[in-house]
Amino acid sequence: MPQENKTSTGVGEPRKDCQVDTGRDSKDQQIAKKIDAEDMPELKDNQEFLEDEQVSLDLSEPPPEILEYARRELGETDEVKCQMLQEFRDMIYERGECLPHRMDDNFLLRFLRARNYNLKSAHRLIVNYYNFKGEHPEIYQQMEIEQIKILGDDDVMTVPPYRTQCGRRIIIYRVGNWDPRKYPVEELFKATVSVLEFGLLEPTAQILGGSVIFDFKNITMAHAWTVTPQVASMMLSLMVTSFPIKTHAIHILHQSWVFDAIFAVFKPLLDTNMRNKIFFHGSDYESLHEHILPTHLPKMYGGIRNELPYYKWIQALIKNPKIIEEMNKMGYILTDEMREDFARLK
Repeated sequence: MPQENKTSTGVGEPRKDCQVDTGRDSKDQQIAKKIDAEDMPELKDNQEFLEDEQVSLDLSEPPPEILEYARRELGETDEVKCQMLQEFRDMIYERGECLPHRMDDNFLLRFLRARNYNLKSAHRLIVNYYNFKGEHPEIYQQMEIEQIKILGDDDVMTVPPYRTQCGRRIIIYRVGNWDPRKYPVEELFKATVSVLEFGLLEPTAQILGGSVIFDFKNITMAHAWTVTPQVASMMLSLMVTSFPIKTHAIHILHQSWVFDAIFAVFKPLLDTNMRNKIFFHGSDYESLHEHILPTHLPKMYGGIRNELPYYKWIQALIKNPKIIEEMNKMGYILTDEMREDFARLK
């Protein structure tokens, strides 16, 4: 059973996030010094993350330090990228195990990066990606405007407009805020897919991956009953086997005996690598801060940052023509009426 107020992965010592040089002798600095570097890039303009409370996606080429990390950890260079993209495209055509709706470099590159340019693994991933879409068309249906607003108002999930000290995106789920009587678990999956597809538009996110925080405060058996083996399998597919983004770490907060019942469904499906990415913190936010600094966390978790409801992201992103173009490529059609409906959300 996971212990409250203690970080544990169940396998060895907890792995830390990255080293940060804040340049000041403070509690944050002391915590940062404890965090293992883990070959992470040293972000030269870290201060911009501290000051950025705006909703935006960075669609530009990653900065040199991120590209260096990609070279060192993923084996990515311009030459490797060019060669592997062609080989990957040839393999998809030759094997015929899936029919991608896109075959451009930008789309295929996310699969190669997610599997560190291992061609066979990247091919298996793109096949899994399309198999998953075919098996679960209900979660790829376009979400209704009102449903998006409900998710935002209930504060069930959120993506902060800032990153961790390492430049990773965070998704936060507050499972106890979800009322299964109001909307089924499929709506959460639809929202998750939308967030992940948006996140994949960022080259930096493709390289670094992201972190997830699951807050299980106030969960009840009504939540536990919804987590069937099929639901557990779908969640793991999105986070591990069938989506081209790396899950760097999963942080569990406020686990209880009800959580134990839920985790019992997931545990048999987790391999050692995935178990090593899960950290149980209970209500000990200082334990969480050993992985993500308070300067990069919302106030309710002992941080200093503000949050935005889920729909605020979409309101801001749909103002960007480039993102609208990418949404259309993903199959999300945004009409003028929908734009007006989003603009009215408050």
